[in-house]
Amino acid sequence: MKTASGTLITAREVDGAERIKRLRAIAWLMDNSIPLPGGFRIGLDAIIGLVPGIGDAIGALISAYIINEARGMGAPRSVLFRMMSNVMIDTIVGAVPFAGDVFDAAYKSNVRNLALLAQYQLDPVGSRRSSRWFVAGFFLLLSLMVLLLIAIPVLVVYGIVQLF
Repeated sequence: MKTASGTLITAREVDGAERIKRLRAIAWLMDNSIPLPGGFRIGLDAIIGLVPGIGDAIGALISAYIINEARGMGAPRSVLFRMMSNVMIDTIVGAVPFAGDVFDAAYKSNVRNLALLAQYQLDPVGSRRSSRWFVAGFFLLLSLMVLLLIAIPVLVVYGIVQLF
């Protein structure tokens, strides 16, 4: 197939362009489709997230579709993990009543994930490298949180035992 300028493009490139177009539409719908006064925009993700219990789960499932499409486009595990961490942060913090809904409207995980995918397509090596650093930092932070969750109850019990 040829473009208007006469350059050849493959069916794979056409498929990738169609996927990106579809993913941009989904990300826009979920994160930016509803204009608010003052120029701020929210999406259906923020509205769906208002439904207690199931709203954030539905938003996460739609976000998982974007991640699955990125996987199908060849994004490496480090980029996919970074995308999944965006969705996890959005879903977990978004589950907090009211404050989570405000966060959900501002965080825009789908747009962030599309930017990560675009960055990977433009600079695969640099994107992999930065995503690996992010993954390493994320695991370090997660490990520290787990240690704190273990250490705090142990220290509380130790303090109570010392009182007697």
